[in-house]
Amino acid sequence: MTTLTFRPGADAQSPAVESRAAAPSSGVVRPQPAPGHALRGLAPNWFAVVMGTGIIANAAATLPLQFPGLRGLATAVWALAALLLIGLSVAWAAHWRRHPEVARSHGANPVMMQFYGAPPMALMTVGLGTLLLGGEVIGISAAVAVDWVLWSTGTVLGLISACAIPFRMITRHNFDADAAFGGWLMPVVPPMVSAATGAMLIPHTPAGQPRMTLFFACLAMFGLSLIAAFITITMIWSRLLHHGLPAAGMVATVWIVLGPLGQSVTAAGQLATVADTALPAREAAGLDVFALLFGVPTWGFAMLWLGIAIAVTVHARKSMSFNMTWWGFTFPLGTCVTGSTVLYAHTGAALFAVAAVALFALLVAAWAAVAARTLHGAVHGNLLRPAH
Repeated sequence: MTTLTFRPGADAQSPAVESRAAAPSSGVVRPQPAPGHALRGLAPNWFAVVMGTGIIANAAATLPLQFPGLRGLATAVWALAALLLIGLSVAWAAHWRRHPEVARSHGANPVMMQFYGAPPMALMTVGLGTLLLGGEVIGISAAVAVDWVLWSTGTVLGLISACAIPFRMITRHNFDADAAFGGWLMPVVPPMVSAATGAMLIPHTPAGQPRMTLFFACLAMFGLSLIAAFITITMIWSRLLHHGLPAAGMVATVWIVLGPLGQSVTAAGQLATVADTALPAREAAGLDVFALLFGVPTWGFAMLWLGIAIAVTVHARKSMSFNMTWWGFTFPLGTCVTGSTVLYAHTGAALFAVAAVALFALLVAAWAAVAARTLHGAVHGNLLRPAH
């Protein structure tokens, strides 16, 4: 059993942990890859690059304000996300083949193992983009087929991460009172992404029991992820109030809390939109009401958390050096864009349209800054060099 403590400068790319182990075999395994391997520092958190890029395309495709050229740009960003997903998947497979002990060590690391939730979310993000935008490139039939494959694979992997990572935390590690951080949400959010993106596949599912089964599966995953996320968010809130800010290298993970909040609003709205195609009229009408009664208050809390996250980031900005946790500025914010868009579609309230556009502008600015730093770090080798 290990106890997790953060040391100054700890981050999700090279987490600093102290192991107070009963036996040497219970400590955190440090990656020791072969010297000179270009991708020796590759880890599951790199799939956040796909998530943060793909959410821009998905958000742009449904944004309330559509201007000339936006859809073309969104399609280009989707294509970039798809290429990144393919490239990272190939590199990750090669990494496992050449350095299996290094890859396995990520699952033993109490910080890095949280980011095994990133690959399934990356798959489903690109899958949704394929459905929303790829049909104009590869044809709607092919786009639906690709989305089914990516959504199904991502859903299975996401359900595994939602169960296996908490189980590993319970049975393999002891955590200090100040250990909770935004990364703890990463393993339990994928089922919420499944619910939100799976809702878009419901109209493409045969009517009757198949469509109803998919609908209720999405609704069940919505609840699974929502309750787990709310419990975890409570722990993160308590950690911040009782122990202050995390180490500078982990401050960006505060933004991850926006992910389950915005994605749950999106999922509730998307499921309500397609409910009448799968359920009787009474149940469908009830879900439409639920989408507002749940969505608007949750959106309000998300805006509160966004304000806190911005204030915390500004407060700590001078001590924050770039690392891969900065991708937490992108995908979670993108879910707030899609959540605002869904609420606008259900209410017609200009408040949500304005919020969606403003948040989208902030998302693009954040992505541009983080992507530029990531490219620079990858080219110069900083981000692909594992901790020793």
